[in-house]
Amino acid sequence: MAHTTAAPLTKKDATKASLIPIVLTIAGSDSSGGAGIQADIKAISATGSYACSVITAITAQNTLGVLAIFPIPLEHIEKQLDAVFTDLNVVAVKVGMLADSDIIKIVVAKIKQYQPKFLVVDPVMITTSGESLLAQSAIGVLKSELLPLANIITPNLPEAAALIGSAVPSNQTEMVNMAKDLRQLGAKAILLKGGHLVDEDNSTDLLILPAHVHLLTAKRINTRNTHGTGCTLSSAIASYLAQGNGLLLAVQLGKRYISNAIAHADDLKIGNGNGPVNHFFNGHADVC
Repeated sequence: MAHTTAAPLTKKDATKASLIPIVLTIAGSDSSGGAGIQADIKAISATGSYACSVITAITAQNTLGVLAIFPIPLEHIEKQLDAVFTDLNVVAVKVGMLADSDIIKIVVAKIKQYQPKFLVVDPVMITTSGESLLAQSAIGVLKSELLPLANIITPNLPEAAALIGSAVPSNQTEMVNMAKDLRQLGAKAILLKGGHLVDEDNSTDLLILPAHVHLLTAKRINTRNTHGTGCTLSSAIASYLAQGNGLLLAVQLGKRYISNAIAHADDLKIGNGNGPVNHFFNGHADVC
């Protein structure tokens, strides 16, 4: 058997490696690999950053739905957070499924303690297939303690409606009308995702800033394989922020990435329900 010796790492290579930004995802696990921690790690990696993770809950789920949820013991969530933050130079944090108010409080305490540069919160409350992923009693804690810390939150329409106590929008005008109330949640920016407006030809998201609203439009793709889109988009935005992009550009790049991942989702043919998006549609990390 032939043996080869790897070339030594040059100073230039070492410098390049050290510049790869680290992004932490704090979320639940998806046993089918399409959403949650698994989707986050794929998206962060595909967009050129280094992914690390803290798991808050283990779900038993597939493309057909969620069968069970097991929250991780609080002490172990805290130890995971300390282990990552005390050793790795985390630039951006993406927060997804938190399950209950006690988990939210631990995450909030550690975000305040370690103060990462960027915080992206995807307020995961309801799955694509309609299952609840956040206890109703925890919504108040999410709103009062976590969302005000965020650089950007990324609710879909049902989640946004639940956060501000309104009806789910049925058109773009009603989406725009939510901006004032969403700003009151305290996050620096809100990406209101319009993917649930299935009667529209385009998928339009609203980037709501303190004084402006940007419309980000992409052609709607006819596929049922959209499992994990919210997790993937928020993770991509966190990745692009960690790489030094401004907020608007990071969101634009994230939307382009998820649009391509959805456009290539049917190439995968995973499961019998709502399959995952194709995180590695390009075959490599350069999607810019």
